[in-house]
Amino acid sequence: MQILLKYFPNLSSEQICRFDKLSSFYRQWNTLIKVLPRKEIDSLYEEHVLHSLAIAKVIHFKAGSRILDVGTGGGFPGIPLAILFPDCQFSLIDSMQKRIRVVQAAIEMLKLKNVIAIHCKIEDIFEEYDFVVSRAVAAFPKLVSLVKKNVSGNSQNLRPNGIIYLKGGSFDDEIIEFKKKVEVKEITRFFDEPSFQTKKVVYLPLDNFLIERVTESMNDNYI
Repeated sequence: MQILLKYFPNLSSEQICRFDKLSSFYRQWNTLIKVLPRKEIDSLYEEHVLHSLAIAKVIHFKAGSRILDVGTGGGFPGIPLAILFPDCQFSLIDSMQKRIRVVQAAIEMLKLKNVIAIHCKIEDIFEEYDFVVSRAVAAFPKLVSLVKKNVSGNSQNLRPNGIIYLKGGSFDDEIIEFKKKVEVKEITRFFDEPSFQTKKVVYLPLDNFLIERVTESMNDNYI
């Protein structure tokens, strides 16, 4: 928990209380439904919570923003972001019902009023959001192709609407087609811990030109 205060010293008492509850919650639920590797439970705040909050170092969501977390798993990055941005609305989706069961339990335990959990695939969601966030649930070009329909064309934040993607390792080949549109930030710019040395926050603004080009590229690749 102290690692969060190191990088987010201005958390409110309510936020601190909610973040503090995450450790016992995931430790208990992981014995019933494995949503996180057991070896990572002891490093939950660094490996999952702080990692999720790296997104907040790239953008400060304006109140009223709507964010879709695709492939949320046990609730990351959606749950930590929802705690940090209580005036924004978060929809967390996953195709595995048991994971959504854990996410729903977290929402109820934390009394989060700005989060909903949905058991579905991204192909079944057509609602529009300001941003889509994800932790490397698919190759980046495929993710863009799947979620482009979900990004609203009306931006209200300082950054244009788009995709914010947490990714580890090298993936230069996945972003070639996006050229100068994509922005990649090394997480070590924000956090000192060695575990973040190969991890990145990837931001891709979506506009009509880019959507058309990605669609054409994806069609060419799958012919």
